[in-house]
Amino acid sequence: MIAERLKEIRMELPPDVKLVAVSKFKPVEDILEAYEAGQRAFAESRPQELAAKAEVLPNDIEWHFIGHLQTNKIKLILPYVNLIQSVDSIHLLEELDRQASVLDRTVDCLLEVHISGEESKQGFAPSEIAQVVEECRRFRHINIKGFMGMASLSGDENLIHSEFKALRQLADRFGNAGLGIVSMGMTSDYRIAVQEGTNLVRIGTAIFGNRI
Repeated sequence: MIAERLKEIRMELPPDVKLVAVSKFKPVEDILEAYEAGQRAFAESRPQELAAKAEVLPNDIEWHFIGHLQTNKIKLILPYVNLIQSVDSIHLLEELDRQASVLDRTVDCLLEVHISGEESKQGFAPSEIAQVVEECRRFRHINIKGFMGMASLSGDENLIHSEFKALRQLADRFGNAGLGIVSMGMTSDYRIAVQEGTNLVRIGTAIFGNRI
């Protein structure tokens, strides 16, 4: 079933849109089924869960972190993570840079942008992004690869279109700086995100089913 869902989603996505399977709260067996169907990029939102799964799953899996990351949990994911999509403060960037230097590695990150009107969501204000990108030049162990955003949890498709469009337009301002990843779109709204120019979608429920 997981393999069939993956196939259907891949057929629907344009070739230039990367699919990241959100495996949070899902057992190792489900991830292995997706892996055997050819999926290699997976996302987790809890540091302990990512670390535990990375220890027992194939080492060619590309792990993404998509949850709110506390600085005291960085050490749990740094040995394994390929891309941290949810960087939402300069303080977090500073600590990531420091801890990555200890491991003598460079970590790829996306800047999370607060594109919705919902206060519960994290991220930099769009008006802050130019200054944040400039500040990131001082970090030696972080590569900013682009941006991530979450649209409002709403049935208003026009609103979701406008929020994703705003993130795409913001990202386009920095395309020449190598910040080419635009991560937007989940199970509920990835089709809208594709229409608005995403090149990375984070899909969980449509692949693994509803959380029990």
